[in-house]
Amino acid sequence: MSPEPIDILLNAPGERIDRALAAARPDISRMRWQKLIKDGHVTLHGQPVKSSLRLEGKETVSVTIPELKDTTLRPEPMDLDIRYEDRDLLVVNKPAGLVVHPAPGHSSGTLVNGLLAYCPDLAGVGGFRRPGIVHRLDKDTSGLIVIAKHDQSLMRLQDQFRERTVEKTYLALVEGHIHPAEAVIDAPIGRDPRQRKKMAVIPPGGSATARPAQTSYRALTFFDGFTLVACNPRTGRTHQIRVHMAFAGHPIVGDTIYGRRKQRLRLQRHFLHAAGLIFRRMDGRKMNITAELPPDLQQVIDELQTAG
Repeated sequence: MSPEPIDILLNAPGERIDRALAAARPDISRMRWQKLIKDGHVTLHGQPVKSSLRLEGKETVSVTIPELKDTTLRPEPMDLDIRYEDRDLLVVNKPAGLVVHPAPGHSSGTLVNGLLAYCPDLAGVGGFRRPGIVHRLDKDTSGLIVIAKHDQSLMRLQDQFRERTVEKTYLALVEGHIHPAEAVIDAPIGRDPRQRKKMAVIPPGGSATARPAQTSYRALTFFDGFTLVACNPRTGRTHQIRVHMAFAGHPIVGDTIYGRRKQRLRLQRHFLHAAGLIFRRMDGRKMNITAELPPDLQQVIDELQTAG
């Protein structure tokens, strides 16, 4: 059965249509958009277009994305903690230490490899190297991640993330007693000009890579020298919560990149867990998925509570 066409609104006067589509749907590379256009899968007013077409204003194009199989990724059976699943998507509680998708240095043993073994039809959804991936978590961040089972679901979910209608809740243990106990950190994030592998808060005009970033937080429990906080990132910048907490003077426990080099607690990774996701399914129903702290993080909390 052929996939149903998807309508995409483009508002980029004077821009080439392939560039505008790649900007509107970054989950699909510009090269793939050019191939889709060449093969007649993109139409405007019912007519196929060329990649060189210049847009005039607000135009709605119709896109049909054919099934695409990726033979370079190998399915690898693994235990997946699936917290929700339907015909369009699934939500996985990812353990710390698991890379989400293949990348240099991680060609196998990733969440994507495990997902392909569990759901073979995922191959090719949204791209070659990241099939079904809607958003990401750092390797050492545990918690909830939503996976799309087909391109229509991928685009619907990414629309929600782009429009900031997805509510994400993270639990983090930070250094010190955070003050105020509840606030919004509004500070742009970009590549650290001194260390390109790191992110940093960038002052206005300080870097072309800087993008607006907002994180709200609320203190849940104060311990001796630490605070357990609930963080709700309103944007989705790389390492956003880690960078913002460090910027606020309360780096995340276990974060040796943005926090203390010498940690005070015994923890093999940073204390950051994606504990909640609220989003809408394809049928519009609102879903609220939660994941409790994993044993390694819960043990830290138990020890702090015992110490009084």
